[in-house]
Amino acid sequence: MRQGLLSNKRKLIIFSIAILALLFFAYRGIYAKNIVKGQRPEDTKPAVDVITVQRKDMIRKIDLTGQTVPESQVDIAAKYTGKVTQINVELGQQVSPGQILLSQDSSDVDISISQNTASYRQASADAIESNATFEANYQKAQSDYQHSVTNYDRYKTLYSQGAISKEALDNAEQQMASSQAALDTWSKQLSAGSAASVQSKLASRDKAQSAIDALQNQKSDLILRAPRAGVIGFRQVEVGNIVSAGQKVLSIVDNSNIYVDCSVSEQDIGQIALGVPTTISIESLGKSYTGKIIYISPAMDSKTQTFTIRIALDKPDDSIRSGMFARTTVNVAIRPQTLFVPKEAVISLNGKDRIFIVNGNNQIEERIVELGLRNDKSVEILSGLKDGEQIALSNLSRLKTGITITPNNIIE
Repeated sequence: MRQGLLSNKRKLIIFSIAILALLFFAYRGIYAKNIVKGQRPEDTKPAVDVITVQRKDMIRKIDLTGQTVPESQVDIAAKYTGKVTQINVELGQQVSPGQILLSQDSSDVDISISQNTASYRQASADAIESNATFEANYQKAQSDYQHSVTNYDRYKTLYSQGAISKEALDNAEQQMASSQAALDTWSKQLSAGSAASVQSKLASRDKAQSAIDALQNQKSDLILRAPRAGVIGFRQVEVGNIVSAGQKVLSIVDNSNIYVDCSVSEQDIGQIALGVPTTISIESLGKSYTGKIIYISPAMDSKTQTFTIRIALDKPDDSIRSGMFARTTVNVAIRPQTLFVPKEAVISLNGKDRIFIVNGNNQIEERIVELGLRNDKSVEILSGLKDGEQIALSNLSRLKTGITITPNNIIE
């Protein structure tokens, strides 16, 4: 049995030696073939992707999310507490400016208008009557004064003739003075515009008119009208409901223009500018739309610590609804007309950043460069690279100064 084990072990050793011998001779054959061609294996030209570097605006992509918002959304609320007597619209219905949407009970207001109208008419009649009385009294005072003057002049003549006593003359003079005082009183009221009694009646009339005007306005406010064109997007009221003052009962959504509002961080807001074009994707619809930035918030939202931008869609369609989730990518120029290369074209060795220049003979020149700004895919080259030069993008681990490459894919 022991001899059998030794025999198997010997066979295994012999088999292993045979395999190694075959590999050795195979390598010698390949090596000899390359020697015949005058090329060693390490001298094979590596295939390398090549890119031509040109000055361009270095772009950074800012990914944003947001929600669609309509041109406007107007909430309709009751101004006064009262019962709803009529509703003229349904959810989704198109409305036009001034259209009656809802009416509230106005019976109490109508009663108050009638009462104040009666008060107005009574005050007007009283004012007319008081004015007529005033005119009559004023004319009487004028007549009495003229009569007293005539009478006093006659008494003076009689007194000079000795026909009457001094007491009679004094009485006539006193009567004239009294008549003049009465006339002066009426004249002062006339110069003020009207008599005090007339002014009081006119004030009552004006008060009633003011009450009527206020009640008419209140009655008008009990009829809710559409302030603008749009679609009824909210309705939470039925006929017979008692609504409170300030209670939202309807809303009108104007989707004639659709916008996307996005939140932007403090770090990114400084790079975003008005008018920048962008593409918006609404995933729920499976559609993309073009648009541009039309608004940038001047102040940070204290709650979210972000800024809001608004994007106007160029050609929105009827499938878009307010509140839909949207994505967009904003391209911003972080350095105009600069040289930049793909990140994979740069290697770091011994603390130095390097790229591989491909010259006109497809030979490699390893060059140390100074890096600048970065974006998602590229890095700026501040020094060590010239406009129009070509650089290697692939097989960098096999490259060094002086070797010749085979350009595999030249990217302009």
